[in-house]
Amino acid sequence: MSRPGLISNIRKQADQVDLEAGCFPATLIMMLMLLDTEVTFQVYAGDAGETAKLINQLTYATTAPAERADFIFVLHTAQGGDLEQALKAAYPGDLLDPHQAATIIIETPSLTNEQDWILTGPGIEKESYVKVETKGNWVQLRAKKNGEYPLGVELIFTDPRGNILCLPRTTRITKKVVGSWDM
Repeated sequence: MSRPGLISNIRKQADQVDLEAGCFPATLIMMLMLLDTEVTFQVYAGDAGETAKLINQLTYATTAPAERADFIFVLHTAQGGDLEQALKAAYPGDLLDPHQAATIIIETPSLTNEQDWILTGPGIEKESYVKVETKGNWVQLRAKKNGEYPLGVELIFTDPRGNILCLPRTTRITKKVVGSWDM
């Protein structure tokens, strides 16, 4: 979270976990790192019930409705619109405890540093570029959810190649606009 826009690769670590969990290996590593008996989670996936049961068995974390979950996982098998539903439901914290906000972990087909979205804010020297292959209007929903600082949700994206990208609530995201030449 301290280096927004930096795409890191944890494939070496993910390849050491030999377990089929219905998610990308990098996502499984995130589950194992973040979840324990003290936190709650929600899963959006085609087989959400089975996946939640496995996560509970591995981490002892319990499920909760998305509105109260500490961590929300939107897996690659999720239905269209699940990412938007998760963003709308996610708890943004409150003024006394903004750090209690949800973190949403999202599986995406690909993460690259192509110039699709421009990232600015704390932890980014000038600006950073990313391309996140997802559907829907997640950027607008995230901006709305994070509109009243210090409230907001944080996002972690994972892809099948073991890449992860963290976007804390303080990171601003704008669409890269192709410039035009005046002649």
